[in-house]
Amino acid sequence: MPTQDTLLSIRDLTIQLPRGADRELAVEDINIDIKAGSTLCLVGESGSGKSMIANAILGLLPQPYVRPIAGSILFQGQDLLSLNMNQLRQIRGRKITMVFQDPLSALNPVMRIGEQLDEIYMAHRCTLTAAQRKQQIIQALQDVELPDPEYLFHSYPFRLSGGQRQRVLIAAALLLEPDLLVADEPTTALDVTTQAAILRLIEKLQQRRNTTVLFITHDFGVVAEIADYVVVMRHGKIVEQGPIQQVIHHPQARYTQDLLAAIPKGIPQAVTTASHRPVLLEVKSLSKQFRLSRGFLKGHQIVQALDKVSVNIHQGEVLGLVGESGSGKSTLGRIIAGLTPADSGSCQLLMPEAKQQASQRRRSSAIQMVFQDPYSSLNPRHKVGRSLMAGLLADGVPRAQALQKIKNLLTWVGLPENATERYPHEFSGGQRQRIGIARALAVDPLLVVADEPVSALDVSVQAQVLELFARINEELQLAILFITHDLNVAAEMCHNIAVLRKGQLVEYGSTYQVLKEPQDDYTRALIDAIPTLTH
Repeated sequence: MPTQDTLLSIRDLTIQLPRGADRELAVEDINIDIKAGSTLCLVGESGSGKSMIANAILGLLPQPYVRPIAGSILFQGQDLLSLNMNQLRQIRGRKITMVFQDPLSALNPVMRIGEQLDEIYMAHRCTLTAAQRKQQIIQALQDVELPDPEYLFHSYPFRLSGGQRQRVLIAAALLLEPDLLVADEPTTALDVTTQAAILRLIEKLQQRRNTTVLFITHDFGVVAEIADYVVVMRHGKIVEQGPIQQVIHHPQARYTQDLLAAIPKGIPQAVTTASHRPVLLEVKSLSKQFRLSRGFLKGHQIVQALDKVSVNIHQGEVLGLVGESGSGKSTLGRIIAGLTPADSGSCQLLMPEAKQQASQRRRSSAIQMVFQDPYSSLNPRHKVGRSLMAGLLADGVPRAQALQKIKNLLTWVGLPENATERYPHEFSGGQRQRIGIARALAVDPLLVVADEPVSALDVSVQAQVLELFARINEELQLAILFITHDLNVAAEMCHNIAVLRKGQLVEYGSTYQVLKEPQDDYTRALIDAIPTLTH
């Protein structure tokens, strides 16, 4: 029940979905109270209704297709569901603000950062002068610990890293010092050190301004770092709620227990024989530079994406490639897959003699890639069967034989045969990732390059996809280059780990050695930044 210090009280909230949805109600009979100055975490898998609640608070539901049909949302005693759009605009930005999951899509790509933050003042008819508004914006950028705020004020969003863009969104959200900050999965796609910095920043700003935080996430490690109170949701209903220590250490609902059990424990393999197998791929002194334009009459900036990187991938080995955003992980993966040319160095595939004699396979068939976002890597206009058969048909395999092989592969990765007749949008994120894996396996590769394949998935779906990768490695004896920023995932998946920082290889060895006895300060910083449930 709401008390005197309750800032937001959600009572019996029910939101209806449009006809044809997978269920009738997005959320049903939701009751949540958020105390002023506290942090409440809303936890659950995709489709649990977390973001629906956030959008209902800010009046962002796509009505009339998705609309509240019962209940109330009381903010400072005022029912937000009863307000018209003009009244909501007076509250949004000034009293309640939101930080979205994808900062790049939330920021206007053709407007400078300063102009976008200035729009917030203009929308609320601020009486400050242009010079005063600029000073306030620069101070806000400085408050979220961004480097050179004066330069960033005149920069476009694409010139910033993912972590910097997220900080800009937080600065924008806190510009008018709101009472409630709604953060919808703000750290999902960030590397561990950036995620830790964002969580510390939110906590610091909350303590300084006494801001109340509603934090939406599927990551219990993040929950343990930041939450005072936790609400666990599934299929639109609350299955458990309580103080953070109670929910994490003494969960009552089976669903909560399953979510906690699905979190990678980060226990590295003590012994591995992968390094004693023949070398499959030999990378020597690989270097790559990119030239980035700094704007009209400002010349170019040279970015050293890779600097003389050397690694070996053995037959049947899972090599983990870890590091922060901008470390060069994806660039190395794309060079190995033949999608990006290197400036210097060599990348040689040492195919087994039996394979060389059996066929004259192309390099593109021998090395396949599984991308981070399976939806953007699949043609939305093509049915799954057509997308998956393309490689086989290009290799001259008869259509009937190719179709049967695709159906067998889909079954093997845990999807029905009739998935060939459906379009990518008809599948969940985890199912689309399984389709991406099946496509990579279709041409019988020797090496799979997996670029952050589970970073955007819920923990339970992530566990299923990781289990599938482990099965691929064990049953098919395929080598895997597993690119990730999650060291807990790398610990469970990989035989060996290579750590990249700003294009340089700073540590390379067995998973056990790198994680238990790190030699480089950067590796130790990555390990220290991993969220844990012990807080």
